[in-house]
Amino acid sequence: MSSTNRTVVVTGIGATTPLGGDAATTWEGLVSGRSGVRPLTQDWAAEQAVRIAAQAAVDPSEVIPRPQARRLDRSAQFALIAAKEAWADAGFEEKAADNGDVDPARLGAVIASGIGGVTTLLDQYDVLKEKGVRRVSPHTVPMLMPNGPSANVGLYVGARAGVHTPVSACASGAEAIGYAVEMIRTGRADIVVAGGTEAAIHPLPIAAFGNMMAMSKNNEDPEGASRPYDTARDGFVLGEGAGVIVLESAEHAAKRGARVYAEAVGQGISADGHDIVQPEPEGRGISDALKNLLAATDLDPAEIVHVNAHATSTPAGDVAELKALRNVFGDDTDHIAVSATKSMTGHLLGGAGGVESVATILALYHRIAPPTINIENIDPEAEANADVVRGEARKLPVEGRIAALNDSFGFGGHNVVLAFRTV
Repeated sequence: MSSTNRTVVVTGIGATTPLGGDAATTWEGLVSGRSGVRPLTQDWAAEQAVRIAAQAAVDPSEVIPRPQARRLDRSAQFALIAAKEAWADAGFEEKAADNGDVDPARLGAVIASGIGGVTTLLDQYDVLKEKGVRRVSPHTVPMLMPNGPSANVGLYVGARAGVHTPVSACASGAEAIGYAVEMIRTGRADIVVAGGTEAAIHPLPIAAFGNMMAMSKNNEDPEGASRPYDTARDGFVLGEGAGVIVLESAEHAAKRGARVYAEAVGQGISADGHDIVQPEPEGRGISDALKNLLAATDLDPAEIVHVNAHATSTPAGDVAELKALRNVFGDDTDHIAVSATKSMTGHLLGGAGGVESVATILALYHRIAPPTINIENIDPEAEANADVVRGEARKLPVEGRIAALNDSFGFGGHNVVLAFRTV
């Protein structure tokens, strides 16, 4: 099919997060300002400097049958749970072939992970060392592959237009959704299941992040540890889970009478070219991503009333993002409600863009912006550059067309900004 510029809409959402085992429970937790961070109770946690994390509220073992779970890394389990919810929410039966209005050759899947099957890799290496070669699971390679979650979601729905796995650290989930939008816009697919997943709550990643001084060590107050924009913020809290959405061409959705949550307007992508870990302090790369978004779409800056910020609760990154918003939107930033939902979910790494896209879409759909919790003393630079939603959720304009952004940035200087709009 020749290149087109089709309108793309969101027709299904799904999530499993530290706040709940589905999108509705997660959204309720976000709006009410509930933290999903808890102490780690595993035996190995006692020797860690960081002993807190935002673990999934519903363990996948409670949802996925054990024979199937044994063949899936935890990251793939989360992805499959969220994808099943999103697919059903969009009004589809399990397999594309079972839906008369779905052509499998026009159906895609793009599910990202920043780290992939790290728990499988590390656990099976322990099996190799402790029990020998013959005890290593024959499912190890399919389980540890970074494309495992996307492949399993693609198999579940019967996708044949393409199954892809962007890997861009903590920007991965957002990049997956942006890639999916382009698949539909350019005519490769009519429907794409897209999002991000991560499951890295394991001794090695926690020790590694802790030793690089990236994570909060506020073990005494787990629920208050993730505190974006607070002057006492001291690093992110690791989370796990997945967020998945169903994207569809507007024509295809209208033809089958689908419920539409929002329009997926497009994406802006850039790179910092600055450092493998540290963000560019003035947010120049982020500014470029925002400008690229505006240049590539028909988005009117005056429509933007909400931003779900990347805001991981690190001293440098939180402010750089807000500087970028101020640089691009100027005084209009004063009218944009900025929410940092990682204050409640923790940082899901490659899953963050998926979960936060779900939150952004629901914020538009319900016209309410979730709060940023745990801000006792706001950083003066943050307050000077943005209108941060604090304390309790805030209503968004109830009339007219409004838009919202979901920002995601990752180690390596990856910047992705997604835009959604009411219909």
